[in-house]
Formats: sequence, structure tokens, C-alpha cells
Amino acid sequence: MDITLEAFQISGGIILFLFALTMIFGEGKPESEKHLIKDYKKVTIFPVAVPSIASPGAIMAVVLLTDNHIHTLTQQLITTFMLLVVIVITCILLLASNFIQKRIGEAGIIVISKVMGLILASYAAQSILTGIKEFF
Repeated sequence: MDITLEAFQISGGIILFLFALTMIFGEGKPESEKHLIKDYKKVTIFPVAVPSIASPGAIMAVVLLTDNHIHTLTQQLITTFMLLVVIVITCILLLASNFIQKRIGEAGIIVISKVMGLILASYAAQSILTGIKEFF
């Protein structure tokens, strides 16, 4: 398909930036939609959060870092180990999310979401700028 890594950086950065904007300016799920959920067990069946946890950029990084022709077996094992560490940390945070939500409250969640959205927007802008710089 002849798509360069820079194109992936730029497009991934744009998508990430749009996601960050929804974190900064969005209100999440409206209350009217929250009340329509009757069985919360069925909500977890759909893997909606997977693109947020493992972005296209993260997936591409793992693919590139496990290339047999470029990286040694030791480097690939380190990448695999780091991936497993991230998965375990993510799992712990998801399992502890109810406890964390009760401790920091709704206002704390909104503040953290907006700050993380700003950090994510900065990272996305850097990804776009790096992609443009490397392309030219």
C-alpha cells in the first residue's frame, strides 16, 4: 500500500487530537443515555474501550518493535515484557475504578479527565509535528 510511517504518525496524531478534544470539552455520556442502561453486565460485552487503551499508534509501535528482521530476540522479549506490564497496570486500574471514583468524586474525575485530555492533545500535536518534520 506504500504508506509511510510518517503518514501513520500524522493520521494517528490527528485522531488522538480529536479524542483529546472530546476529553477536554465533552461531557461524557449524557444523563439521558445513562438512565437507559438496564443491565450493566451487557455493557461490558462490547469492547468499546479497546481503541482507547490500545491506540493504533501503540499497536503499530508493538508491530515495529517485534520485527524479526530488525530486532533481536532479547529486544523483542523486552517489548513483550513491557507490554505485559502495561496490560497488568491497566487491569489493576480498571478493577479499582469504582473505588477510585468513590474516593475522588465526580468533580475529581472531571478535573483529571480535562488535565489528561490536555496532556493527550500535547502528545498528539507533537506526533503530528514529528511526522511532518520527518516527511520533509
